[in-house]
Amino acid sequence: MIIKGARAVALVLTAVLVPAMTACAGAAPDGAGEATAPPDGVWRSDGYGWVIAVGGGRARTFETTAISCLPAETLDQIGPPGADGTVRYGTDGVARRTVRRTADGRAVLHPLGTVSEIDLLPLPGLPESCSRPVPNDPVTNFDIFWTTFAEHYNSFGRKHVDWAAVRERYRPQVTPRTSRAELFTIFTAMLAPLGDAHTSVEGKGDLEFEGLRAGTRGEDAVPLKTVTTSIDAHLRADLGVSDIQRFAGGHIAYADLPGDLGYLRITSFQDWQGEDSAYLADRAELDRALAAVFTQARVAKWRGLTIDLRHNSGGSDALGIQIAGHLTDRAYPAYTKQARNDPNDQTRHGRLLTITVTPSEGPRYTGPLRLLTSDLTVSAGETFTMALMGRTPAPARVGTTTQGVFADDMHRGLPNGLSFGLGNEEFYLPDGRSFEGTGIPPTVQRDVFTPTDLHTHKDAALDGPF
Repeated sequence: MIIKGARAVALVLTAVLVPAMTACAGAAPDGAGEATAPPDGVWRSDGYGWVIAVGGGRARTFETTAISCLPAETLDQIGPPGADGTVRYGTDGVARRTVRRTADGRAVLHPLGTVSEIDLLPLPGLPESCSRPVPNDPVTNFDIFWTTFAEHYNSFGRKHVDWAAVRERYRPQVTPRTSRAELFTIFTAMLAPLGDAHTSVEGKGDLEFEGLRAGTRGEDAVPLKTVTTSIDAHLRADLGVSDIQRFAGGHIAYADLPGDLGYLRITSFQDWQGEDSAYLADRAELDRALAAVFTQARVAKWRGLTIDLRHNSGGSDALGIQIAGHLTDRAYPAYTKQARNDPNDQTRHGRLLTITVTPSEGPRYTGPLRLLTSDLTVSAGETFTMALMGRTPAPARVGTTTQGVFADDMHRGLPNGLSFGLGNEEFYLPDGRSFEGTGIPPTVQRDVFTPTDLHTHKDAALDGPF
């Protein structure tokens, strides 16, 4: 997911003024429609946790909890509103999100790179808490951290964690003299038992923590360069590949295999134009890559295509949907998603949104497909896998179970400079199945990236039959 692993959007819910909104699956909010009036005003997101003040050509974002309001970022308006009133906001002339007012007096926010809109509800003005500074002391930093998880985190139930008990255990360890490094250590101790790769804490220096599902590996254990070097050696030495095309800074690679087969490797869904590159630039790079790979002659010749996601760090869900559109000749529902929207009830969620794969223009491949996955397949790599499970014919999923984190990565800051991330959404297949916390299992089990295989560039998963 931006976003996943999404570099996602930091969203904020204020626990005041407006009750949570619900709506039927896949439907627009009641009374929603097009409106051309500009979206000036103060808004709060339904779930996620943003308060956004729009006006004067700017959109100011605040991260709030029931006990705090912290200014986040200010984006500038880019160009005039569209015909439907959509206004683009970003930095340095590059759009990063849009806001559009609806006919019922509400609005919708679309962080570019995500696959769905976020409902915005009007506020009469900026909450009073957003007009005063938040104290920067260890106890306040702890309370904001704990409260953000209490109001938004999606997995306390499935992880069997009593978050109130966690507070009772760790808050007494925080005093006015607790250093930022000591607070970082406390936070990591609180998060590690969750075993969740979308939970993280980081700060200047070497302060960096990211959760991991028990029994799985992270990139420190299996570096990306080691993996791609081994796979490329196998392609050349064992399969006779002479040309490996590379795109997106090396994150996308393609090779023609013997027997009229294709091999497409994707190692992330973000930063294709450099670190923190904008979604629109990445989308343009994907257009270039897909035009080079999905040629009419090649698509007509393929007897099978393997897509390798075994080492994929996530990113933009929308890029995965874009690729899926080149693999079908009919539209179909990829998955549904919804966000937790009640700070006091983990079971309540906002509007259920249906994400659809639509056939792309140009050559499309509709034949046999294999997806290679592993515990190093994370976030947007997993939502892309979900998006292809409804394809006809369905792909064979070869390898091991994915990491099990799907939500857009909600990233927040603290007054002391530490930042942290968590997941607040649920993703479901159209039949209602969720893989959050467990990961998507393969249909064909194969070992992936064992030390011996990496050393000898063997690859049973890649070599398997269609």
